[in-house]
Order: sequence, then structure tokens, then C-alpha cells
Amino acid sequence: MKTLEYVPVPAFEDNYIWLISDGQDAIVVDPGDAAPVEAYLTKRGWRLTAILLTHHHHDHVGGVAKLLVSESAGNSADRKIPVIGPAGEAIEHLTRRVKQGDHVSIASPALECSVIDVPGHTAGHIAYFQPNDPQGTPHLFCGDTLFASGCGRLFEGTPQQMLNSLDALAALPDATLVHCAHEYTLSNIRFARAAEPDNAALAEWQKQAEQLRARNQPTIPTTLLHERQANPFLRVGEKNVQATLAAQFERPVRDRLDAFTLMRGWKDKFR
Repeated sequence: MKTLEYVPVPAFEDNYIWLISDGQDAIVVDPGDAAPVEAYLTKRGWRLTAILLTHHHHDHVGGVAKLLVSESAGNSADRKIPVIGPAGEAIEHLTRRVKQGDHVSIASPALECSVIDVPGHTAGHIAYFQPNDPQGTPHLFCGDTLFASGCGRLFEGTPQQMLNSLDALAALPDATLVHCAHEYTLSNIRFARAAEPDNAALAEWQKQAEQLRARNQPTIPTTLLHERQANPFLRVGEKNVQATLAAQFERPVRDRLDAFTLMRGWKDKFR
């Protein structure tokens, strides 16, 4: 089996569009803009063979129509590119709608993924989990649900839904590489340190992330093990995190859901 390369292509101000390639063919995840994808495909000489979408927001789907007819993507009149996305959302150009428990199989580049329903950011948001790449490493493409040291805003779902979604992702193997869709890491870390100021792993991560961004390098992918250590939204059951929330809001924290709800509201207003 060919080795796969996972490339975060920058788009807009802080998006990452993920390309997965075997050195010849490529899959694109959440192409909000066609232009940077076309440019990268041309640069590497790759041919686009499939499009995977996690949710309906324009900065994740806006480039689909153009990519489907783009010569830069290696298109021809007799070739139809599959577009796979969430069953529960109204997205144009989908050729297959998938939901929790469905399996996605792409022939070239060879990719096998399971679909996980992760509502919260949007009502029908999904994630794609690849349990093993050719080297045995698992990969997660989670759109705007889980970020490095953060999580997505609740535009359509409830705190309970998002907490359940994050719990489902946090249960994946430690070594899972988290391919999220935005470079929000430094601002997320600033909030995370306010939520858990004594977290040594978080303090070290802040240094590493600042060095990466100073070199204009991505801070992702991270791993799920790292996120469980440094992401406050995955740590809402920790006593020290709940103590910070209790002090911030001047009332007791009842349970994990209460902690998550308070933390998400705090983060929405945090500057």
C-alpha cells in the first residue's frame, strides 16, 4: 500500500483545507475555496479523486462547484468526482450522504474511514475517522467540532450534543492525529490557560505553538492524547477546571454538562 501524505492547505484567514494523497491521486476535505486547492494540485501534479465534507458552512463547501469542473484538478468530461457529506445537512453537489456508522471507501488514494455523527457546531456535522494509515497511524478529520485546545461554537446544536460529540472523539485511540479545519490554536491556548492555569502540559504546549506560528508553520495535527491533556473542553470533569469555573461564575458547578456549558459561554466572550 502506498504511503499517504496529509497536507493542510491554508485558505481565507485561518482555514485549513486537508489534502490526502498517495503522490498521484488526492482527496480533499472541506474545500471552502477552490483556488488554493487547484494551486497545490498543480504544484504537486496530483489528480483530485474525491471530496469529503464535514458540514454545510460556506468556508468548508464553497469551493466544491469549481473543483468539480476544474482542469487543475485533473477533471475530464468522462470522470465524475464523488462528493461525500453529512446526510442531515442541505449541501449541493453531494453524490453520497453519510451518517453515524457508515463506511467510506476511496480506491485511489486508498482510504477507509468510518463516519461519526458530531452535532453541536451544526446540527448534522460529521467527522471521518481513518483507523489505520499504511504506517498504522489513525487520523481524524473533524471539521469545526474539535480544535487544538478548543472546540467549535454552538451555532445549531446544544451543549449536551457538543459534549456528547467531544466525548465520542475523545474515546478514539491516543495516537489519533487530529486534522481540524482552523488555525485557532494560540487564541485557544490563551483561554485554556485561564481555565486551567496550573496545567504544566498546557504551558509547554503554549511555548511550542508560539514557536511554530513564529515560523509560519501549522500547529496541527495534534493527537487525541495531547488534547486530553491540554484541551479544557475535554477536561470539564477535572476538579481544578471546575474550581476555576466556580470561581469565575461565583456558583457551584453541578456536573460535566454544567461545566461545559459555562466554559463554552465563557470562551464565546473571552478576549
